Amino acid sequence: MSDCFMSSDEYDEQAHQLYNEGRYDDALMVLKEGAAIYPDSAEIQVGMAYAYLAREEYAWGRRHFEAALALDCDHEDALAGYGEVLLKLGDESGALLAYGRIVDLGFRDDHELMLQLGRALFREGLIAHAHRFFEFAVGAHPDSAEAAACLGFASHRLGRDSIALYWIRRSLELDPQYCEARIYLANILYDRGETEASLYHLERTHPEEHYDGLGLWRYVELKRTLHHLAEDDPSLLPWLQRLAEITGEPDAVDILLAEVEAQQADGTTRDPNQLELFSALVAQLPGMQLRRGHHDGHLVATLAGHLFNGSWEEILLSMKEADGKWSGASLREFMAGLARRGQAETGVVIPVTDAEAFIRGSAEAGVLRIIQ
Repeated sequence: MSDCFMSSDEYDEQAHQLYNEGRYDDALMVLKEGAAIYPDSAEIQVGMAYAYLAREEYAWGRRHFEAALALDCDHEDALAGYGEVLLKLGDESGALLAYGRIVDLGFRDDHELMLQLGRALFREGLIAHAHRFFEFAVGAHPDSAEAAACLGFASHRLGRDSIALYWIRRSLELDPQYCEARIYLANILYDRGETEASLYHLERTHPEEHYDGLGLWRYVELKRTLHHLAEDDPSLLPWLQRLAEITGEPDAVDILLAEVEAQQADGTTRDPNQLELFSALVAQLPGMQLRRGHHDGHLVATLAGHLFNGSWEEILLSMKEADGKWSGASLREFMAGLARRGQAETGVVIPVTDAEAFIRGSAEAGVLRIIQ
């Protein structure tokens, strides 16, 4: 039992620790006790609201977020949680107003908060709005692998594949061990028909890092197909065991539904290369087209976060000079070397006929980004 002389901050801190341990009932008990002593504490009201939100008791969560905002109308955590509750209750406009207020208060530089808002919107399918907040997060913390990956995920859901590939690869440049980004990248490549590149990335993950069966299935399929392995090859056993842990054994109804979902409107079977990532439909929006300018001024960003500007030839020369490994090579050798590496990782053939073709091809493969 907590001490009656605890401050409101101490009640909040103790409850926060219980919350992080998943002990939401215990956290609520502590917070209710604190609220009885400190009825004017916005922090305690926010804590109670988040505990109810975690228990999916949205009406109670909304009530306590509103109580917190009545005490402090500009409390950013209360506004963030209130917006999330409103999203759960179907009030999209109210949620966006709450999130807009957070931005107006000057919190767009708080990349953790921007990620929180973006994820809440992403979960509810408001991808374009989520993309905006992920852009804020990247702008506030350019070296955040998580922010870069989230921006890539949202870009992919908006149908902007080359932009998505850039940001997800940027995330892996920042954190090569970021398995969620690598699995997502592998699935995008698989859906694009770039199977060898997909396997390249799946082989750099471990079975226990997968929490969705799609990547596991694809790893097993690609290993059998590309490496000509038997179905009972011992190297596949850990992947099949993990798959069984996640999906279990399908029953007759599961099999029937899978067969129905694989049928297109005309009765033909859907091309497996078009199966959507994590079984979710992605809007078939036109890709973001890069317009050719009428001048020689361009701006390009690499995965390492370096910016180069000038004509296509000047950019290529600057890239080569910045890469010490190629300092003594010709531009043709430099392009050929990067193109080989890019093809190994992406499955995309990058042209090396001239500087512009090489840079545009590299952008299409997602290994750099044309900003201007």
